[in-house]
Amino acid sequence: MQKKAAIVIGSGIAGLAVATRLSLQGFEVKVFERNAYPGGKLSMFEKDGYRFDAGPSLFTQPQNIVELFEEAGEPIEDYFTYKSVDIACKYFFESGKIIHAYTNAEAYAEELHVKTGEPKSSLINYLSDSQKLYNNIGTVFLNHSLHKSATWLHKRALTALRTVKFSYLFQSLHKYNANKFKTAEAGQIFNRFATYNGSNPYKAPAMLSLIPHLELNQGTFYPNGGMISITNALYKLAIKKGVQFYFNTPAQRIIHAENKAYGVVAGDQNVYADLIVSNADIYFTYKNLLNHTNKANKVLKQERSSSALIFYWGINRSFPELQLHNIFFSKNYKEEFECIFNKKILFSDPTVYINITSKEDPDHAPMGNENWFVMINVPANSGQNWEEFTALSRKNIIEKLSRLLNTDIEQLIVSETILDPVLIEEQTGSYMGSLYGTSSNSKMAAFFRAPNFTGYINNLYCCGGSVHPGGGIPLCLKSAKVTSLIIEKDFKKKRSHSH
Repeated sequence: MQKKAAIVIGSGIAGLAVATRLSLQGFEVKVFERNAYPGGKLSMFEKDGYRFDAGPSLFTQPQNIVELFEEAGEPIEDYFTYKSVDIACKYFFESGKIIHAYTNAEAYAEELHVKTGEPKSSLINYLSDSQKLYNNIGTVFLNHSLHKSATWLHKRALTALRTVKFSYLFQSLHKYNANKFKTAEAGQIFNRFATYNGSNPYKAPAMLSLIPHLELNQGTFYPNGGMISITNALYKLAIKKGVQFYFNTPAQRIIHAENKAYGVVAGDQNVYADLIVSNADIYFTYKNLLNHTNKANKVLKQERSSSALIFYWGINRSFPELQLHNIFFSKNYKEEFECIFNKKILFSDPTVYINITSKEDPDHAPMGNENWFVMINVPANSGQNWEEFTALSRKNIIEKLSRLLNTDIEQLIVSETILDPVLIEEQTGSYMGSLYGTSSNSKMAAFFRAPNFTGYINNLYCCGGSVHPGGGIPLCLKSAKVTSLIIEKDFKKKRSHSH
């Protein structure tokens, strides 16, 4: 019997994972990718002897990857190894206070107490609530489609809905945190978790308080070799399972007629298949691949997530006081988000994130040097003058870091590469350069996120950061799983009908 054929458009993390899952279901899988390499945003580059992970830099929930290798029957250690990190992040405040966010709750509670006077019980209780919220609600909503009635009819969902307190939906994350912590520092640290999906803590619902559970209770990890190791492992696994990749071959459009998808045009050829999964940004899937402008415009009714401005700096000295992950907070957090989401401009005193993989992999920088991935949150691109914004931000970032690290940083930069929202869209096909598709700034944002199937075109499915359950590595891997489970169910039905 001939195998059924599947096409995946795009080889981002979700595209790689869904391709492998479909292959395990018995499909013959082809992946069309417009770039010359797999991984989408999760890529790397080398310059002047420094090596940089270009995209996401935080690794949590390795179980999503472990599970995929288990299901594929492959020993993960042959492809991928990782280690846990004791300090999730080091926080620097303008007041001079420095806080180590230990992944051990007792140690973290002690640190907050000593440095800020925050009662130890605040953190312990917060993380316990975060865990409950994740286990009761997160696991149901993140691992199942919100757009299939079966999810809602399952007793798990009914239990989850009973545990949803109104405060999680109708209170902002900021307000929730202000009630849970006594000190401004702790509030600011936990407000920051809204940025993990490109949202504004002063608007996004308190439901996002489940995110710290992943980083602090379940742990923060480092993939040996850097984040690119995740892409490499998933790509090798897909190849091992027989997936075929076509690089430098963008899908030009999806062939469909009478509410049914039949294949894609790629490299000016018609390629037919029994099903298609688009791992492209959902906006571009509707607009360019389907030519359904009205559907694309509907996606735009929701606010876009924030974007990023990233400076990849080769620094010709080492800073023992810095960790793998570091945050230099803005003095006025509220105003920073006001600028990003409402005024769509850059704030003069941005919160600066620095990721330094050479702390874990010394060969990522020349001896005694460091590779700094320096990022600030910025609005999605709506035609701002990025050249001007970038020059100004660079000056503000250097001033801030020089002040807080008591060193002239400008003198130490020996290599520089810059990534702005315009380039992010060009390189990764994320509309307006927004990193996570739509933001979670409204109470019902999770329910308005595009589903993992189109609903009106048979055999056409979607996965990745711009659809359910959202952006970031853990959610993209969950997205691939949700999509593959929907496909498995649909094709079982089709088989039983055809017999």
